[in-house]
Formats: sequence, C-alpha cells, structure tokens
Amino acid sequence: MSSNNRKTKLEYGDFQTPPALAEMVCRKLVELNVNPGTIIEPTCGIGNFIQAAARSFPSAAKIIGVEINQNYLKEVRLNKQLFQDERCDIWHGDFFDFDWKSLVDRCSTRLLVLGNFPWVTNSQQGTIGSENLPKKNNFQNHSGLDALTGKSNFDISEWMLIQAVQWLQKRDADLAMLCKTSTARKLLNYLHSQKLNLADCATYKIDAKKYFDANVDACLLVCKFDAHSRNYFCDVFSSLETSDCHRIGYHNNLLVKDINSFSKLSNLYAVNSGTKWRSGVKHDCSNVMEFRKIDNYFVNTFGEVVDIEDTYLFPLIKGSGVAQNRINATDRYMLITQKFIGESTENIKKIAPKTGRYLEDCGQYLDNRKSKIYQNNPRFSIFGVGDYTFKLWKIAICGLYKKLDFRLIGEIADKPVVFDDTVYFLGFDDEGVARQTFELLNSPAAINFYSAIVFWDEKRPIKSSILNCLNLALLADWEFVTADAHR
Repeated sequence: MSSNNRKTKLEYGDFQTPPALAEMVCRKLVELNVNPGTIIEPTCGIGNFIQAAARSFPSAAKIIGVEINQNYLKEVRLNKQLFQDERCDIWHGDFFDFDWKSLVDRCSTRLLVLGNFPWVTNSQQGTIGSENLPKKNNFQNHSGLDALTGKSNFDISEWMLIQAVQWLQKRDADLAMLCKTSTARKLLNYLHSQKLNLADCATYKIDAKKYFDANVDACLLVCKFDAHSRNYFCDVFSSLETSDCHRIGYHNNLLVKDINSFSKLSNLYAVNSGTKWRSGVKHDCSNVMEFRKIDNYFVNTFGEVVDIEDTYLFPLIKGSGVAQNRINATDRYMLITQKFIGESTENIKKIAPKTGRYLEDCGQYLDNRKSKIYQNNPRFSIFGVGDYTFKLWKIAICGLYKKLDFRLIGEIADKPVVFDDTVYFLGFDDEGVARQTFELLNSPAAINFYSAIVFWDEKRPIKSSILNCLNLALLADWEFVTADAHR
C-alpha cells in the first residue's frame, strides 16, 4: 500500500463493512422489529450497508447515503443494482460540514441511522496531519488536569455518534452503528450525563479481527429513541445470534458492568468512601528520570552512567513489575524532584549538587515535555506526588492488566517504593493496618464488588475512580458479620 493510500485509509478510519456483515446487521434489525420509513447512512463508503438495507427493508420509502470520498462515490455509481432502486439516493458530503438537521427535519416517517463511523481517535488524526476532524472543543467537558493529561482524546466515531443521537431526540427513530465496544459505553455515558432521551439500548459483539482485521473489541450498537423515555441501560449480547445477555446500567452515576451482580453488593458502595487511591509518579521523561543500578552505578535510559547522589532517588517498581509480582527487589530507580506538587526545585542544587547539575545538563529534555501540566510550574516538576508517595507500606495494582491482583509492598533498600503512573496504590505508615487492608481487598466480597464494575475490554480497565468506590470500613464490618455468622 502506498504511503498516500495508507494515509487516506487512516484519515477516513477506512474499515469498509463487508457485505456479509452488513447483511447480518440488517437481518438482526429486522428481527428486532426495526421498521424505518427513511434510512440514512452518514458515511456510506462503497455502499455495502445501503445495498443490504435496500434488500432488508422493502417498505422503506427513502434510503440516503452520504460520502466524502469521491473514489468511493465513483464505485457506488457503478453499482447498477443500487441505481436501479429509485429509493436510493447517494450524495457527496463531508460529515463535519453537512446540514444534517435540515435533512433529518424533512423526514416525517420513522428514521433509521445506519452505518459504520471511523474507528480512529482525534489524536491519531492529528498525528497524520488529517483535516477529517470536527472543530476542536472539549465536548466531554473534562476539566483541569483531566483535560490536559489525555482524557480529552476521543474516537472520531464517539463525536459522530453524539451528533447522530442529537438528531434523533424527541422523535421515534433507531440508530444502528458498528463501533468499538468502549465507544458504545461512552455514548451511553453521554446520554446519561446530558439526560437525553433513550428508549432502549443493546450491543451485539462482532468479530472485528475476522471482518476488519482489527484487534479491538467491537459491537453493533442499537438504540431506540422516542419523545419521552430516559432508560440509561444497555443489554450486552455476546454475538448477533445469541439471546443471552447481561445488563449494564447506573448506580449513583457509576456505570456498572453487571447491574444485577452489583446490586447484591451495592451496600458496599460509597461516593465518598474515605479511601483515596493514588496514581504513581508522572514525569513524561523516562530517559532522564529513570535509572538502572548496575554494579553500584546509576545508568539512565540513554545508557549513560550518571554520577548523582541518592538523596532524590527512590526504588521504582513499574506497572509490569506490580502485575507480575516482582515486588521484593528492584534495580530500577526514579528521580523524585518534589515532595508535593508545586514545590520549588531550587534547593536541589544546594542539597545534592551533582543531582542539580545533572538536571541542568538534561534540562532541554525536561523543558520540552509536551504536556501543558508542566507549564507555569517549577522547572523539573513532576506530578502524582505527595505525602502518600513516601509512605513505608503500600498496596498497589496495575491499571493496565486485566486481573484484580493487589500487591502488598514494603520498603526496598530502606526507602519507600515509588511507581510509574500506570499503578494505583494506597499508602500506610503502619504495617499491621496495611496487612489488614490487603486481606480485605483480597476477600471474595471485594473481588466480586470490583468484578461487577470493571470493564475488562478497556485499555486501562482499573481506574482510581473505580477503586475508590469500595468503602473499606463497610467491607470490614461486612466481613466481620459474615465471619460471625459462620461461627
């Protein structure tokens, strides 16, 4: 594939829906009693969904496809079957500039919006210099640090789906879109947060590797809309063929993976649990800030032997080490330049002159860190640091791994252990309290509680917001009552 063709494929999120899958999707919609008068496919590509819809919905009066790519439109126009069907109308248009409201407002019959939006993120589009993007705005309303540290990155399909559900508010309509499973949940989150209308919602898992050669969890998302319902749940099916499902839904504004399982332990949930899980240190410059200790020498990840004091160096266990239980020893170290966020770093050169010189010599790398969080902060700043960083005992878990493996970690080389920012942890001064908490977190009640919440298909399935939902004081009482009942 030429570089231009590859860029085009990336730019348009070019996962053309195979005819067989388009037919299966339309058959499922018929099975679900979807009966549209008008069908719109906003990014119709080479027309496979249009063709499948034309066959599956003979009573539909109008089938409209819109496509930005002129090469695809040429291919569609060569499809005699489509152009012999007077109901089918294919237009050239850019989703981000098209007047969808006028088109939808002209549809007086039940409307079905059907298709397969691009499976790429806004940051990926920016990387390849794409102009196939919505106008930039913080549409998810992330604030402060969240907006600056990556949560404002989103799938283009997420933005497009939000536009589509806006068109379908206050009317009888259906939405059927192929998308990442995580994107479907984000749409449900958006509908819930904005208190928009939703009558019914379901996802049906599809084999993205088979149909698109994509290693992602993907689904058919089907939503029904009317003028008044606000049903913020989603029935999750493991395939297009199965009738077995579980329901995701909300508990106190928390989206729960299995609402039925969670309800049995929901008394352990607390909005303000008193527990504060922290993330590890964020520095965005591992070449300068991380080292291996080899024969009593510190070697940075540039491969340079560095002569610095150990004053600001702390033993480091990365997320993979936590997940794989490599927690009793480490040859890795991290330079911790502050005891709390915003602390002046001017004293480093006085307290540890060689460390100060090292930071000055590497200043260009630290100064060029892209994240805006470092702007207007002391030079050599880090984040994810506070008194909790220096606790002697910690319970830690890696957010990237798909397993609830908590680790109890003490000092290494007479210093508290630090983690990278893929790790979440609780800090303790008292070993006894740390061990008691560790036992609680590994109890069946705690594991079942978290298992009912965590969506394992996400890139970072374990988050501090999830970990903080469990009230450990209530859990301790629960365990005591349960143990007493078995005596």
